[in-house]
Amino acid sequence: MQLMRALRDDIEGGRLGPDESLPSESELGATYGVSRTVVREALRELVAQRLVYAIKGKGTFVAPREGMVSFVGSIAGSADDLRHSGRRVTTRILDQEQGSADDRESSALEIPFGSPVVRLTRLRLVDGVPWMLTRASLPSGLVPGLEHASLENKSLYDVLRREYSLEAANADRWLQATFAPPHDARLLGVDAHTPLLRIESVSWLADGRRFEVYSALHRSDQIRFYIGIR
Repeated sequence: MQLMRALRDDIEGGRLGPDESLPSESELGATYGVSRTVVREALRELVAQRLVYAIKGKGTFVAPREGMVSFVGSIAGSADDLRHSGRRVTTRILDQEQGSADDRESSALEIPFGSPVVRLTRLRLVDGVPWMLTRASLPSGLVPGLEHASLENKSLYDVLRREYSLEAANADRWLQATFAPPHDARLLGVDAHTPLLRIESVSWLADGRRFEVYSALHRSDQIRFYIGIR
């Protein structure tokens, strides 16, 4: 336990960075004056805590920082949540166009079938690593011209506040485990058998009008969600 805590302090204190190799078992044993069995037990405990990962034949490495987003407690948008945690967030716009509402969009947004909607497909990266692939739809009547707006590396909710005076009052969200289609898996930098977290959400304004429906695929190896129960 003393060795595990010493290594954990080095990791959490930043003296060992993400993906940095730890000293070998024999080096750790010599440094701390303990047996290799003790070293292995300490490393096994750190793996269980998801602070390190082991690669057979190569050694043990510091796990990348796992992000935490307030899933229920915030409706500001995940980009805002992540920026407030000090992470470097970038957004790539993969698709941005106007279309006609399909059955899912008309039901979720409570608009007539075929009504004009703006559709956005975005890939969000955190510290340069793909984290989330999002597809959102908004009624065009609430966001005229959004299909032409510059959204690269911007928070959609920030644009909606500044340019359209739209502020989310409430949202319903559903979370499930899933696998990504091959195309989406490539965008996220994972293989098709990697488990992902899928979120579906409907947001509405203070007056009850629904203004956004989206689905998002999150890399489960990069993020976890905090749900506060009060």
